[in-house]
Amino acid sequence: MFNEGLVSIIMPAWKADQFISEAIQSVIGQTYDNWELLIVDDCSPDSTVEVVEKFCETDSRITLLKQYKNQGPASARNLALQKAEGRWIAFLDSDDVWSNKKLEAQLVFHQSTSAVLSFTGYSRFTGEQRSGRAINVPSKLNYHQLLRNTCIATSTVLIDRSLSGSFVMKNTYYDDFVCWLDMLRGGSFAVGLNQPLMKYRVLPGSVSRNKIKSAMEVWKILRTFEGLTLSASLMCFISYAFHGILKYARF
Repeated sequence: MFNEGLVSIIMPAWKADQFISEAIQSVIGQTYDNWELLIVDDCSPDSTVEVVEKFCETDSRITLLKQYKNQGPASARNLALQKAEGRWIAFLDSDDVWSNKKLEAQLVFHQSTSAVLSFTGYSRFTGEQRSGRAINVPSKLNYHQLLRNTCIATSTVLIDRSLSGSFVMKNTYYDDFVCWLDMLRGGSFAVGLNQPLMKYRVLPGSVSRNKIKSAMEVWKILRTFEGLTLSASLMCFISYAFHGILKYARF
């Protein structure tokens, strides 16, 4: 049985010592305080472990888990999911930052619906520019709509495990996107809270900034994981590209 009011926050970390303190502090500063933070170090070669251990010493809600071989974010998230005790699962990447009311506002919103998954708006920032424009999100997405719009930012997601049941991340480039599709495929839906409750850090050379590789991986998901026909894949991919252009155009 899950702990009904507990939010289990999943944070994979690799070479994160430069930014992870800010991410952790944004969890500690939440107005909703019934949470556990499960940080999985994916065999970092830097001082990520030492940074996290200092937080563990002062806050018993923070747990450090270690992978002794680098296996990627899907494996790290799955390890944390095995240990998570909460009904609610939230995700926060180690270089992103939450608004201090993120959990409180999203829980109230999510509990007013029958959705398996909720997500929020967010803003983008770099080291020099601490706050970019807000990225708006739709109020509701079903499986077919999500195929055409990769608008769900992982660090904004909240999942109700009383509806989703147990789930795992698949070992693929966009493990998060594939997971959301798996959850919605059977007729479930996701709801969007259009408030910028997360700040997404844009790093030079980051995975998500490699647009050609990202596009190729989305195409692979449509054709291989979802098994869409060529014509259906083309329609979804064109829509994905259009929404991507809108999302990045004015950052």
